[in-house]
Amino acid sequence: MIETTPSIHLAVWRRNLFAVTATSFMGYTGFTIAMPFLPMFIAQLGVSDVGQVALWTGFSLGITPALTALLSPVWGRLADRFGRKIMIERSLVSFMLLMAAMAFVTRAWHVLALRAAQGLFAGYGSISIAMAAESSPRERMPQAIGLVQTAQRLGPGVGPVIGGLLAAVVGLRGAFLVTAAFYGLGLLLVFFLYDERATQVEPAEPADQHGGGRVTFRSVLAFENFLLLMGVIFGIQFVDRSFGPVLPLYIEQVGVAHGHVPLVAGILFSIMACTGALGHHFCGRLLTRLSARTIVAGGAAVAALGCALLGATGALPVMVTACAIVGIGIGAAMTAGYTAAGFVIPSGAHGTSFGVLNSASLAGMAVSPMIAGLLGSTGMRAVFFVDVALMGLLALVVSRMMVHVVAD
Repeated sequence: MIETTPSIHLAVWRRNLFAVTATSFMGYTGFTIAMPFLPMFIAQLGVSDVGQVALWTGFSLGITPALTALLSPVWGRLADRFGRKIMIERSLVSFMLLMAAMAFVTRAWHVLALRAAQGLFAGYGSISIAMAAESSPRERMPQAIGLVQTAQRLGPGVGPVIGGLLAAVVGLRGAFLVTAAFYGLGLLLVFFLYDERATQVEPAEPADQHGGGRVTFRSVLAFENFLLLMGVIFGIQFVDRSFGPVLPLYIEQVGVAHGHVPLVAGILFSIMACTGALGHHFCGRLLTRLSARTIVAGGAAVAALGCALLGATGALPVMVTACAIVGIGIGAAMTAGYTAAGFVIPSGAHGTSFGVLNSASLAGMAVSPMIAGLLGSTGMRAVFFVDVALMGLLALVVSRMMVHVVAD
């Protein structure tokens, strides 16, 4: 236990939060510089059939979170035992190297193989949230989680625009090298700025009395609302990641010139990401007035409305509005879900618990592109209508079943 004054601890906490937030921003920005344009990259590698492009893209996007979902609880437990900083550094180094290698592939299966390797070493997203939750004063946990998730969402708001411009200037291969550089900058930020010793001071108290014994995966699942929140996070991520394999193809299908597709797709992805960041950011304030149950259910209903608009028309002005609506709904619902979980997680178990939640998130990210790719090979609009049904069901289940949780 480290002796320190509250003012010093507050200063270190703010610096840590900045480090985690900035690293998340760099990592998520880098990822979305190239990945939204993966369908076009797959086509450049010799896959000419549109349906096959959608399938290769879906499986390439899905395999990384599928493998990460299996390992995320394990990485979380190792982070609880050995420290979160070394775990996030491990993940960032691997992504930096593998993204650089992506610039030199020559076959579609090479992309799939590298994405599989990324899945074995990923996991910095959930660890970042755990770092923010554990090192923050309890009363500031919603704001800390919301800020990190805002960065994780705002990065994808900037990344596709950068990627769209880079695709025209240096090509998609060059965009992968820029992505690797972003991961390298994130690594430097967390290495030099994050002080893990601060998490040993005034650890957050549990919101309920689960005791101080060893926390197992089974005991994590017994936390109040935890299984329901896993379903919530799975569903939200499923919808959020369903657009990647089909949106660029859908844009071209409704009449956008092929040469303009990267820029238009980048703008739409950015609008969805930026409005999602607003949803994350303002969720902390909403939680002081409304219950997490209300925000999750309401956010899901709003996202369902946006998905319905996307599927109903191919007019670009309506699609812009629809993407904004989807982003706000998903952002608010996601932060409310993670915050509700944070209130029932005992101190010292954030890595394990958020790792389990991240597995649910990654499962949604893994399944979604694959299903979207399969649906997209038969009809692009089918993806949006499936999203409407899922978000509507999620809103109904949460409003009926979720137990109201408040911070102590």
